[in-house]
Amino acid sequence: MEFAKVNVEVRAGMGKGGSRKVRAAGKVPGVVYGRKIEPVAVTFDEKELLNSLDKEKKRNTVLKLAITGGGKSEEVTAMVREAQINPLSRRLIHVDFLRVDLDAEVHVTVPLVLTGKAVGTTDGGNLHQSLHVIPVAAKPAAIPTKLEVDVTPLKIGDALHVSDLKLGEGVRALLDPRDAIASVVAPKAEKVEAEAAPVEGAVPAEGAAGAAAPAAGAAPAAGGKGAAAAPAAAAGKEEKKGK
Repeated sequence: MEFAKVNVEVRAGMGKGGSRKVRAAGKVPGVVYGRKIEPVAVTFDEKELLNSLDKEKKRNTVLKLAITGGGKSEEVTAMVREAQINPLSRRLIHVDFLRVDLDAEVHVTVPLVLTGKAVGTTDGGNLHQSLHVIPVAAKPAAIPTKLEVDVTPLKIGDALHVSDLKLGEGVRALLDPRDAIASVVAPKAEKVEAEAAPVEGAVPAEGAAGAAAPAAGAAPAAGGKGAAAAPAAAAGKEEKKGK
């Protein structure tokens, strides 16, 4: 099987200082590691690497690295394991290449694409996608570009799970088969915040703010301060009459 070829050169300078010199020279620093072989610090041309990546597989593209340096040269099969990108310029800062064996599985993530229109959405339901990528294990040449699943049969309350995915031969999902990947849920009920207006003529609850004051001349409640004062006043009058 043919793989895109990328030329890389062994670099001696390690650390941040060495990486800065590499970038100043118009190259990108990187490292090739894996398969229990001593990591090799390398440099490469950014444009050459980007042009070599499959437009759909992207970092899951299997590459043939031609490593030269120190009077030696070798070709290794590898994949991009990690790529650091400058958030402003969007240029590559550093790339880790993983050596791979074409006869051994590698763990990667593959995009999940939903196709069709769920029946439940025509009944007012909302389609919810729980996962957008699926971690899988597969031999490098068997890694799928993407995983597709048809959501057309889904009604409100229905869901699709990892077990419903159609994986290619030699590909297995690294998730629980019961994990949901998409579902159709009922629309959320709208919350109506109605403020109850006070009923005209309603008597306020006891102790409520704004309770009406006793009418003028009304007899004070039994046991209140006013009730105790009345007998005292009457007793005073009787005493004066006696004098």
